Amino acid sequence: MADDRGRPRRAGAQPGLRTVAVQGALDALAERRRGELGRPLRVLDVGGGTGGTAVPLAVAGHDVTVVDPSPDALASLRRRAAETGTTERVHPVQGDTDTVAQPGPDGARPTYDLVCLHGTLEVVDDPDTAVANLAAVLAPGGTLSLVVAQRLPAALARALAGQFARARAILERPDGRWGDDDPAPRRFDEAGVLDLLRAHGLTPVDSHGVRIFSDLVPSALVDSEADRTALLELEDVASRHPDHAALLGALGSVRHVLATRD
Repeated sequence: MADDRGRPRRAGAQPGLRTVAVQGALDALAERRRGELGRPLRVLDVGGGTGGTAVPLAVAGHDVTVVDPSPDALASLRRRAAETGTTERVHPVQGDTDTVAQPGPDGARPTYDLVCLHGTLEVVDDPDTAVANLAAVLAPGGTLSLVVAQRLPAALARALAGQFARARAILERPDGRWGDDDPAPRRFDEAGVLDLLRAHGLTPVDSHGVRIFSDLVPSALVDSEADRTALLELEDVASRHPDHAALLGALGSVRHVLATRD
């Protein structure tokens, strides 16, 4: 399987490093919002697959609906929820961004305090429609958590591999692809993502690059918990440094954006 930069994924400690920063931000957000509301959150995770995001939130006590088009992924989600004792708080639903805003059996449209769309905006038919549908089910004061693949690091990776035509295409094409054989359907720039969110009444409150270094470091160099912790700390500093965050964040394989609905 290829990563967001178009390279084969490496085994070892890397997969956890790819998700832990985003999950940490979500955990902190969910706990803060729980304190404000005085109850667990109603969470929607679209494209949530086997529950990498949903199950930790359910373990923390939140109620999570996972919408995914894959029956196999949802079956794995059910097993994972059973293993963690969260079956009553995890609700698998087969569907996609086009179905989330449909009224329920009672005719009412569901609303959520937190909506997650991680690694999915790249593959939807129409990003504008997808964001509109998610904004429609976000409760006032709620937050959309969006994770998207970035254009610049993919171009840099192709250039470093000597694939200069592909790197140029990634920078020049509106969809951020190097060509029809590119496994990534779409890549984004920060400005375009923020404009898309604002167009649907959402206010970006945080935007930072994720996996600035993690995808570049060989697994052999992260073979202990101390190494892993040090790399995560480096990622956090790089993504939020007051002088360098904008520059280094643009090099992250993905961008994590949090946006609220007034």
